[in-house]
Amino acid sequence: MKGTCELCDRDEIELTTHHLTPRELGGSHLPIAYLCKSCHKQIHALYSNRELAFRLNTLLLLKDDEALKKYLKWIKKQPVTRAVKIRKSKTK
Repeated sequence: MKGTCELCDRDEIELTTHHLTPRELGGSHLPIAYLCKSCHKQIHALYSNRELAFRLNTLLLLKDDEALKKYLKWIKKQPVTRAVKIRKSKTK
């Protein structure tokens, strides 16, 4: 499905479903977000599922997190056709 990423706001991009609270921690029937593959991969590279479940379980909290702010500032400038390399967190 193509649309607008709810995190980086890039348009006409292939979207994935992100459980704001990971399924393994009870998020199966909780809110989801539609994210581009790059944003989705970056979130899981930076944060553990426990951190996502208990500290970053809304789009607003994700957008306000310092580690993700830098990434979002950069990714918004990238064309949707560009393949993006994801960097793992050194502290995860």
